[in-house]
Amino acid sequence: MKQIVFILLVSSPFLSFSQEEKSYSYIQADYFYGNILKHNKNVGHFLTNHPTGFMLSWNKKTTGKKEWEHRYNYPDFGISLAYQDYKNPILGELYSAYAHYNFYLLPRANKNQLVLRAGWGIAYNTNPYHKVNNPKNVAFGTAINSSTYFKFFYKRENIINRIGIHAGLTFIHASNSSFKSPNTGVNVWATTVGLNYNLEDDTDLKFSPTKKEKKYSTKIKYNFAFRFGANESDFIDSGVKPFFVLSAYIDKRLSRKSAIQFGADYYVSYMLKDYIEISHILDENYQTGDFKRAGLFLGHELFMNKLSVEFQAGYYVYYPVEFHGRLYERLGLKRYFKDKWFASVSLKAHAAKAETVAFGIGVRL
Repeated sequence: MKQIVFILLVSSPFLSFSQEEKSYSYIQADYFYGNILKHNKNVGHFLTNHPTGFMLSWNKKTTGKKEWEHRYNYPDFGISLAYQDYKNPILGELYSAYAHYNFYLLPRANKNQLVLRAGWGIAYNTNPYHKVNNPKNVAFGTAINSSTYFKFFYKRENIINRIGIHAGLTFIHASNSSFKSPNTGVNVWATTVGLNYNLEDDTDLKFSPTKKEKKYSTKIKYNFAFRFGANESDFIDSGVKPFFVLSAYIDKRLSRKSAIQFGADYYVSYMLKDYIEISHILDENYQTGDFKRAGLFLGHELFMNKLSVEFQAGYYVYYPVEFHGRLYERLGLKRYFKDKWFASVSLKAHAAKAETVAFGIGVRL
């Protein structure tokens, strides 16, 4: 439930616009057919057939009324709903909802377009793990999961009146991000084809001329963040336990769009405490030690209006117990309030192994 509330919070800027100004929007309907990727040695028994599904989306066009729209070549934003049949009785089906952006890779005046879409949301799995009824579903330990998707496609609008076509490739990931074990998640690559329909006559659609921006520079900023959440160790039914992360870092804006970061994280994870204790019970020779960790990281932040996307790559300098390796990465979405305070949701992982989804608050001074 906390995931749903937060996603609605950070997605609210997608859905707000002035009713006094004329808006341009369109809907898309897609069918997709694909393959489950074997990203983990434990998912081989899922590769029995080809997943299929469909996606419906509503998209609002931007025209350059705000400065950030110029910088990103007048993107669209919207919401999308998807249904996915894994064609495997163990995995069941997936129903999902997302907030998304469409980024155009060619000049917006072109009739033929190449588009990259990124979507973030939640998903419901119809047949999650159950130790008696469905013990082989190691992909989904819970019915409610997080999901992301990326879609690269060709689009042509207004071929027959307001109807157009599009086709491309889609990648869909779903998992509970180690909130509860088991949790290998499922990754699907798919080909997609569909129709689009403009809800308004866009023959008078005009994009505001791109303004030449002055060189942008700011002083180094100091950031402090507190993140929290809960997760379970790899031992099934060992219990969901809280974790806390304190982060301090500096950032330097390279432009209006991006900034680089350098900082430190301090992790307190009670899941890791359980993992150490259980591992020692199962193997007396297993290493024991502190369940806290500290790391240094480098990062990059991409700013889009009041939203930003950040990626950080870190290395544990305090690492008393072996657990998925010293290297880690974090991918997060932030929402700024009055250019100083921010709320965030982020995924922390070790390569392909997700460890946590964290919710956070912070300040940038």
